Amino acid sequence: MKRLTGLLAVLTIWAGVAQAQHEHHMPAKKDTTPAKRHEHHMPEQKDTAADHSAHQMHGDHSMHNMTSAYSLNLPMNRNGSGTSWLTDNTPMYMYMAQRGNTSFMLHGNIFLRYTSTDFTAKGSRGDTKFDAPNWLMGMMNHRVGKRGLLNATVMLSFDRAVMGGAGYPLLFQSGETWQGQPLVDRQHPHDMFAALSVGYTHAINKDMDVYAYIGYPGEPAISAPAFMHRVSAMNNPDAPLGHHWQDATHITFGVGTLGFRYKQVKAEFSSFTGREPDEDRYNFDKPLFDSYAYRVSYNPSRQWALQFSQAFVHSPEALEPEENVTRTTASAIHTAQFRQPGNFIASAAVWGLNSKSDNHREHSFLLESNLQLQKNAVYGRYEFVEKSTHELHLEDQLPHAKFNVHAFTVGYARTLATIWKTNLSIGAQGTINVEDQALYSIYGKNPLSAQVYLRINPALHR
Repeated sequence: MKRLTGLLAVLTIWAGVAQAQHEHHMPAKKDTTPAKRHEHHMPEQKDTAADHSAHQMHGDHSMHNMTSAYSLNLPMNRNGSGTSWLTDNTPMYMYMAQRGNTSFMLHGNIFLRYTSTDFTAKGSRGDTKFDAPNWLMGMMNHRVGKRGLLNATVMLSFDRAVMGGAGYPLLFQSGETWQGQPLVDRQHPHDMFAALSVGYTHAINKDMDVYAYIGYPGEPAISAPAFMHRVSAMNNPDAPLGHHWQDATHITFGVGTLGFRYKQVKAEFSSFTGREPDEDRYNFDKPLFDSYAYRVSYNPSRQWALQFSQAFVHSPEALEPEENVTRTTASAIHTAQFRQPGNFIASAAVWGLNSKSDNHREHSFLLESNLQLQKNAVYGRYEFVEKSTHELHLEDQLPHAKFNVHAFTVGYARTLATIWKTNLSIGAQGTINVEDQALYSIYGKNPLSAQVYLRINPALHR
């Protein structure tokens, strides 16, 4: 009953926001200005920071000229999670509004789904579940004078209320705990307060910004944008198997970041709390600021976003308080827009390496892509991750070793209807897991997983 109540609360909030957004836009008339026709119906042209700033510095407050959360001279499309960058031509699935010098954005995802891992029962680790992975994120940008920009962000997830403390089944997943035991073959629920952050950016000139970011919780400067914020992953309800090798620091209770941008290059430094969130998904953990990270990002064109980062994480796991991790990541994100709005292909490649204090090293790699053709989407994800006997909680069954795990996922989604600027879509996906032969006695040979879902999310902002 509690989980049903949580799901109803999520849907009620979503419906209220969507209806308010719909009513806000009802009086609006179609804009037929040449600028808008060019922006949405002509082949895209290369856009530079200087071109964009020419509009912003002269006070153009049109919704279609809303800026990045951390620069008056960059487009909003570049916003990732935390202070990370996406590509400049990333399609935006959001509700948006503007009031004078203040702009508001809201986006999110709800997947009402049934999932079955190892549905052919080859091994002993499979499970089935009805659940609803979900998140909702609101953002406010407020211009301060001619060169200042204030940002505030709130992100909520009702995972815990909907799916319980043990999260949802996902073969070969590991990380965090429930009732004092490590979660294995399950994805943990996210904290209800996934982000509460503020940031301030000062534009030195059109080519240079300096900014500060504080989050409690927030996201330090490590890795690519978190998976739920990548358009390449927008139709896939599952967290990556390499989540704790790549972007698991996206919910961190205590983050401070300083950054500097010069043209299309950005350098950032963060101090943050290394310990991952505890089992109480509704509280605020103690901020410690005992870890640090740096990231260098580069967007060479509208189609590409590149980054390299490294984090020195103190005692991330509650069950292993003496163990520290050096996490190194690199990623490339590519987005190609086609001539017709709503047609695009978005892809991401992410590599992550965890080097533990006992000299144990584990690699992970992800390649994902989403081909969106109006109402239809075909998407896929390939993952490689090295999992140890300890990570898979198999010390009593197998000798200490490191195992290679590969996962291949293919899915299809179709938008059924758009109501109040909100998409209702159905989708299905299947995964084949290819693991080391030593794991066959536990998981079976190449176990298969599948799921079907109804997705609710904001429509494409045009």
